[in-house]
Amino acid sequence: MAAPKTTPLFNRLALIGAGLIGSSIARAAREQGVVKEIVATARSQATRQRVVALGIADTVVDSNVAAVAGADLVIVCIPVGACGAVAAEIGPHLKAGAVVSDVGSVKGSVTRDMAPHLPAGIHFVPAHPVAGTEYSGPDAGFAELFVNRWCILTPPEGTDPKAVERLAAFWSAFGAKVETMTADHHDLVLAVTSHLPHLIAYTIVGTAFALREVTQSEVLKFSAGGFRDFTRIASSDPTMWRDIFLANKEAVLEMLGRFNEDVSELTRAIRRDDGQALFDIFSERRAIRGSIVAMGQDSAAPDFGRPHPNLPADPLPKPYAADQD
Repeated sequence: MAAPKTTPLFNRLALIGAGLIGSSIARAAREQGVVKEIVATARSQATRQRVVALGIADTVVDSNVAAVAGADLVIVCIPVGACGAVAAEIGPHLKAGAVVSDVGSVKGSVTRDMAPHLPAGIHFVPAHPVAGTEYSGPDAGFAELFVNRWCILTPPEGTDPKAVERLAAFWSAFGAKVETMTADHHDLVLAVTSHLPHLIAYTIVGTAFALREVTQSEVLKFSAGGFRDFTRIASSDPTMWRDIFLANKEAVLEMLGRFNEDVSELTRAIRRDDGQALFDIFSERRAIRGSIVAMGQDSAAPDFGRPHPNLPADPLPKPYAADQD
């Protein structure tokens, strides 16, 4: 094993849930040496056995209570709808002074669901690493998942600043950029940047496959970049996204209303043959994309940096080669 790259920030890390995010945290924490020991658990026996086989935790236990015993950092890596019940389960068994966090994409509901079950002396610092892929499970994780990605912390009012700083250092060690904001503001921001795009992706994929005039085989065969990327987003874990939309209902509905207004604006421009309006809108949106690339949140390489095959050595069938014309 390589030497730790950083001084341990916590003695024992307990991970409740070992999917994409949980298993990536385990890998990164071990590689960077930010904890001395990693204890993991998962709801299913098959997942726990896979974590053992992968060797990404020092100990794998079969209950949440066993996982948090003696842990000074507990990270709940499960769908947001289940966080409250888990907090109630582990609350009486937490080590005094432990930091408890999560990785959910919604922070308001997680704070309301978890905080009442955490005893005095526990430092509750909700977190959201804004990183992920469309894949799930312990095999999907990798230590570099958080490099140059944001991790947003939303500590409730009155949280010990030292606990917040300690957790921020933990995420920074993984290469993440850390920012702190209120839970409500986080949920509004993510409703725009993540939740609404996923809702649109799930919708457009369903719309395409429901068209009677276009066969499903044609939809698959001629998927251009835009639709292809929508299908990637729509392949994300359905349980997770069900919980996100229900937990962040108010912010998502507000953003969906604004989106519908913008779609109506485009609809009017197309109906009226208003090319100038379309050009102005598209130019403005294109500039926004340029800003995202400039901030390092995506690649400026063609086709989003995807690798491409080499040209065939003999690209044209013989009957159609130039010397046959």
